[in-house]
Amino acid sequence: MDIRDNLKYTDDHEWIKLEDDTAYIGITDYAQKELGDIVFIEVETEGETLDKGETFGTVEAVKTVSDMYMPLTGEVQEFNGELEDQPELVNKDPYGDGWIIKIKVSDKSEMDQLLDAEGYKKIVEGE
Repeated sequence: MDIRDNLKYTDDHEWIKLEDDTAYIGITDYAQKELGDIVFIEVETEGETLDKGETFGTVEAVKTVSDMYMPLTGEVQEFNGELEDQPELVNKDPYGDGWIIKIKVSDKSEMDQLLDAEGYKKIVEGE
């Protein structure tokens, strides 16, 4: 299981990479393995400002459909268009080409409430 030190995590299995006031968000390696083969990703919140904890989209796998939640308050600036034709990128490269949305962060201090790699590892190992 790949848990990277340079990212922050939520207990809902989203990862966040902050670059200035922009953040890339996706689902973790653990989450994609638990879901299985991902067949569709839906994000209809592009252009909207969402609060931390609000649903920004869904990920559909062969087994199930799961909501994805905003780890930070911000405006959804972009959905990774590559995922429309290749949702399996989330399975193949969850921390790279499989990123899901890019947001403009409203309050960077919310990053302090997220989990680091060690904290996330403890949650996953407890499941």
